[in-house]
Amino acid sequence: MRSGRYPFFRTGVLLLLLSGCSVGPDYHRPPAETPTQWKEAGNPSGAWKQGAPQDAIAKGAWWEIFHDSVLNDLEAQATAYNQNLRAAVARVAQARAEARVSAAQFYPNITLDPTVQELHYNANQLYAPAVAPRAYTGTTYQVPLDLSYEIDIWGRVRRGFESANAQAQSSVADYENILLTLKADVAQNYFSLRSLDTEADLLQRTVELREKAYNLTKARFEGGASSQLDVAQALTELESVRAQTLDIGVQRAKLEHALAILIGKPPSAVKILPLPFSPDAAPPVIPAGLPSDLLERRPDVAQAERAMAARNAEIGVATAAFFPVLSLNGNFGLQSKDISNLFTWGSRSWGVGPTISVPLLDGGVNSARLKEARARYQESVSLYRQQVLQAFVDVEDGLSSLRILSQEADVRKRTVDAAQQAATISEDRYTQGLVNYLQIVDSERTLLDNQRQSTQIQGQRFVTAVMLIKALGGGWQDNTLIPNKLPKVSTSPIALLAPSSPRLQISDAPAPN
Repeated sequence: MRSGRYPFFRTGVLLLLLSGCSVGPDYHRPPAETPTQWKEAGNPSGAWKQGAPQDAIAKGAWWEIFHDSVLNDLEAQATAYNQNLRAAVARVAQARAEARVSAAQFYPNITLDPTVQELHYNANQLYAPAVAPRAYTGTTYQVPLDLSYEIDIWGRVRRGFESANAQAQSSVADYENILLTLKADVAQNYFSLRSLDTEADLLQRTVELREKAYNLTKARFEGGASSQLDVAQALTELESVRAQTLDIGVQRAKLEHALAILIGKPPSAVKILPLPFSPDAAPPVIPAGLPSDLLERRPDVAQAERAMAARNAEIGVATAAFFPVLSLNGNFGLQSKDISNLFTWGSRSWGVGPTISVPLLDGGVNSARLKEARARYQESVSLYRQQVLQAFVDVEDGLSSLRILSQEADVRKRTVDAAQQAATISEDRYTQGLVNYLQIVDSERTLLDNQRQSTQIQGQRFVTAVMLIKALGGGWQDNTLIPNKLPKVSTSPIALLAPSSPRLQISDAPAPN
């Protein structure tokens, strides 16, 4: 091929050689302060151990370490039908589509625009010398291929794609963060519900004891061994505990409704049968791992970091606006006044050549946009570092809370034992006529208060364990940002997951699509 015969070939080679640099800063993750060890690691009374997260937390299915079939079912339902999660998946699809739009600018834009025109030329228009002016009408047939391609000399297109790609990865991290939050919310609400079940079971057993105490006091009154005041006080204590039981029922109903919404079902379609904790139930030990690993296990940190990379690339886009834009334009096609010979070799036409657009005066728009891009990047850096600090705070909060709650649980157990002994002594002394009924009332109230607080602490330990797992990232890893497959959620309004546990009952009402 002789380049002299094809000038567009020489033009294309020259423009491609010019393309290759990118203005603006290359992205490097700015440093963030990372502690060498957890503050709780130096506390000898801590109830946790240092270790790798994968030793105890399953990747993805971290809730399985609690060995609770109802919780497993709820988590599966939430993954399939939660509406916020579906919205996050849609946002991932949007961001990836936008990245594909940005990537399309790397390729030429070619269009086919066939036209047929009936043109009338008047006699007053400009003609060549020695040509007699005359009016005439003619038909033109055209089948052109038009090409336009921006030569990315300064990297505007590349920086734009970097930004769009980082934003797409940020959307995946946002999905992972929503998923982790959803899983943690389900687990926390579920354990709070079980804590209420345990408290309700305690109150129900207390009601039975108070009924016996009321009947005994009433019999003693009828036998002349006690006063009517004792009977009234016994009845008051009985009805007081019954009222507390009803209050627990209100709280439980709200938690059950919240769980129904989290799994994408109407509250009327979900029923969770009561399941109290066993007296010795305790959450599993959650190893915290090394602080440096936390930045790879928190999707919210990854989201902030990817947003920072996108803002950095936008500086390059804003910087490229100061430089000339060089484009390659061309056309090749067929043109004829007669359709019969339109598709012959003699009807061919073509043209190719570069165009350049040089910014001369813009009223300071490009400077303002560059300042804006740099400020947006600095904002993202601060937000990223703040997110890192918050991540360490969340873990330290979880570790310290678990340690202190473990200690408090031991103290409460001793308090309950002492209150139980005091209540037994008071009852014996009342039976012997040595004290009045007010002492029994006081000791039983003290016992019930300590029993309820002990039960509440047990539930708080499970909820706090979930919070710590969430703070540690739930076993998530940042390499999940790489695959191009969309996160999977169910989109069927009919196919409902069948719970494996009989304690979780879901009606046939379809989940909203």
